Amino acid sequence: MTDDIRLAFAHPSERAEASSQTPCDRISLRDYTVEVEIGAFQQERGTLQRVRFNVVVEVLPLTGPIEDDVDRILSYDKVTEAIGIELEAERLNLLETLAARVAERILLEPQAERVFVRIEKLDRGPFALGVEIVRSRDGVDLAGQDHVEAPHPRIVYLPHDAVAAPYLTGWLDQLIDMDAPLIICVDAGDVTPPQAGHALAQRRIDLLAIEQNAWCLAARDRRAKVVGTRTELDWAMKNGQTCIWAPSKIVLDAVDGPSASPGDTAALVAWFAAEMEAKELLVIGGDAPDATVPVRRIDITTETI
Repeated sequence: MTDDIRLAFAHPSERAEASSQTPCDRISLRDYTVEVEIGAFQQERGTLQRVRFNVVVEVLPLTGPIEDDVDRILSYDKVTEAIGIELEAERLNLLETLAARVAERILLEPQAERVFVRIEKLDRGPFALGVEIVRSRDGVDLAGQDHVEAPHPRIVYLPHDAVAAPYLTGWLDQLIDMDAPLIICVDAGDVTPPQAGHALAQRRIDLLAIEQNAWCLAARDRRAKVVGTRTELDWAMKNGQTCIWAPSKIVLDAVDGPSASPGDTAALVAWFAAEMEAKELLVIGGDAPDATVPVRRIDITTETI
């Protein structure tokens, strides 16, 4: 029992060695510390905290001489790259989610057989809070993870005048029949949101005002569903579901978030279109924003898109 307890808190390299069933080589990354915004508590938003990574990757022994050739081994850079990619992808609430994503990305490397990932928060008190996971190649579905082509949706921005227009149902009929998945974006409507006098609080209030209007539109046309996460958006696009974007989670969780305020909805939608690698940003009735994707504008009095 004493040895079991010691191993529970030992470095992942010792855990790997104690649990290994087959001869293998190991590479390790020790005490790799970065500053990142992560956490489910409100006090952890808008604040960087130190997070420490310890990673051990088991690889099958090479056959034949290494010949001092870096292309024949699993480079340490692949481990730090996996951490960097997942930290930059989106803001996360849970260390468990981050650990699982890092492990799965490392296991995309053909040499990797099993990976131990320990992640600890260092600034939540005079201690370290963390998680440790183990993942193996035969326990993770890796098929096609690095080759899946994401859909390129058509993003349609409907300012409140367009939402109230008599052609709305006809526009949606035409848009749903077009050649790309459809994601609809709206503004906050013609109601002024409450004013909080605090920037972070106001940002949330303004985003929630947009979401309220999204739900109003969804009530008018049941073909469109309000969606707020990238995972659900990806599923919906692949399965032919029309979405209305609820922006709070994606905006607040973005590592490199939009510079536009929620009050400048057109610029916010342009940022979202770029994030989604949209086929087109179609603006009905409002001013066309600057965007990195193709933009098309039609007048609110136009019946045919």
